[in-house]
This record gives sequence, C-alpha cells and structure tokens, in this order.
Amino acid sequence: MSKDLIIPFEHQQSAHCETGVISNLMRFHGLRVSEPMAFGIGSGLFYSHMPFIKMNGIPVTSYRILPGHIFKRFSRSVGVEMRRMRFRDPASAMDALDRVLDQGLPVGMLTSVFYLPYLPKAFRFHFNGHNIVVFGREGDEYLVSDPVMDATTRIHRNALVRARFAKGMPNTSGRMYYPVRVPTDADLRTAAARGLRRTARDMVNTPLPMFGAKGIPYLAGKLRNYERRLGERDARLALGNLIRMQEEIGTGGAGFRFMFAAFLQEAATLLDRPSLREHAQAMTRIGDQWREFAFEAGRMCKGRAEAGSTYDTLADRLVELGRLETALFRELARSGKA
Repeated sequence: MSKDLIIPFEHQQSAHCETGVISNLMRFHGLRVSEPMAFGIGSGLFYSHMPFIKMNGIPVTSYRILPGHIFKRFSRSVGVEMRRMRFRDPASAMDALDRVLDQGLPVGMLTSVFYLPYLPKAFRFHFNGHNIVVFGREGDEYLVSDPVMDATTRIHRNALVRARFAKGMPNTSGRMYYPVRVPTDADLRTAAARGLRRTARDMVNTPLPMFGAKGIPYLAGKLRNYERRLGERDARLALGNLIRMQEEIGTGGAGFRFMFAAFLQEAATLLDRPSLREHAQAMTRIGDQWREFAFEAGRMCKGRAEAGSTYDTLADRLVELGRLETALFRELARSGKA
C-alpha cells in the first residue's frame, strides 16, 4: 500500500473540464493562464452535425473540436511537453499513477462521468471524455480536482479504476497525462494570435457542409423534416437529445460561445487589438441566441410551445445563427491577416 500523499494543488472551478484542467495544471507549474485563454489558444470552438456518428441512436452535434485536441493544440502552441500514457490493465494504470504522484506531480486523466460517485446522480451519463486531476491519496482514496466542482473531492481506488476503464466510446484505456516541461516565459501573445486565426479559418473554410459555421444551416435543413420523417413522438425525442448535446454535454453551444467571447476580451488587451472587444460583444449576443433556441426547443419538447412555434421556426433560428457566425468569423479571419 502506498503511503499517504497530498500535493499542494490550487483548485479553481471551471466551466469545462478540459480547459479547466489545462488552466489548473499550468498554474501548478508556474504558467498562469485563464480558462478562456486556454480555450482560445487551443482553438477549441467549432461546430459540427454528424449524421454518421450517433450517440444513443441520435446523430451527434458538437460545438467544439474533438476531446483532447484543445490540450494538444495548446501544448504545441505554448511549448508544453506532455507525457501521455494509456494502459491495458487497471493494476499497471494505478501503479503508474502512484509513481507520478510520488514525484510530486498532479496527474490529469480521462474518466467516465457515469462512474464518478461524487457527482450528483442527475449529472451522470455514459460519456467517457471527462477530464479530472488527481493530486494525492489518503488510505484507499485519491484526492480529486474536478474542474466542474466548486471544491476538491475524493474517490475510492476501486471507483477510480472503474471510471478509468469504462467501456464504450471513446475507449478510456486508463489514459492519463501530465506536463514534464512548462515554459513559464511562454509567448502567449503569439499563441493567442495563432489560436484565433485557426478558429476563424476552421469555422469558415472547412469544406464539408456539416462542419464549421455552414454546419448550422445544414442542421436546420434536417430539423425541418423531423416531424414528417420521425413522427411527432420521435421528433420530440430527437429534439430533446439535440438540446441535451447543446446545453448539458460539456459546456454546450452557448457556453462555448460565451467562453470564446471571454477569450476575445483578453486577446484584445494581449494583442492590442481593441476591435476584438466588439467581436466579443457580438459573440456574446450569438451565445444568447443559442440559449433562446434551446429554450424554445425545450418548450416544444414538453408540449408547451408558444403559438406559432414550429420545427420550421426553430430551423429559421438556426439559419440566422449560421449567418451570424459566418459573418463574425469571416471578419475575424480578415482582421487576423491585417
């Protein structure tokens, strides 16, 4: 049995697990970077509606890039050297965790939300892409900094093993990671400018119709046919799952837009580009409209839709959101070349 160990780790609650872990781990290693800045440098904002990938039988709609890619992009841009590990069996995974903790290093890892007993039952569902940080152990329990929690918590060794090796997609495989080199003098200015350019480019120049800003009206076209193609009951179920992907899984559609707006506010000062504050305000308004779409769609799912609210009016909202995001990111792409 390994002896008790507590690493002095500063926990800060975050809006999203991956960006929260980045910010908290960087702070431990002496590089102070906010969660929105980590999100922006990592070019985390995106949009996709993928009929060919399904979760619980429903096509996946995502408002960010693939899980793990924000950390990878951030690390490359800032010059952080990461050690990433995956395992075939729980025993070797837990031994490796203990060895790194014994070096005085907190460890990030991928877990299943469903098997984290400290989360309220209402928040647990089968999603294997949740990031946490383990920063110590006491007896049979490990100390956990979960970015979505307001304080640190703890988890029994057996429960942690189950969360690290949950079946399903993605395959967690006991994945863990930790920085081995963090430049405290990193050039955040250059990294922020690069992240901003990449986000703008990806949102307006990705060629396939279901990706980037053009993916939003693409979903609108699908939404118009929900009731005719699925029937009233299944159409409501599909719409409910769409809202869940937008507002409950990760930070969701509006949440990621608000986080990107906060990045633009920081970048305006860091890059000495005051115009980015106006773009931040525009992105905040877009986030508000995503929330309004979710509210209207939620009422429809519950059979409480206001007069005149139909799948067509919801689709019209999406078309307008696509237009607004396309215009904003085209302007950001142009200004980034200046």
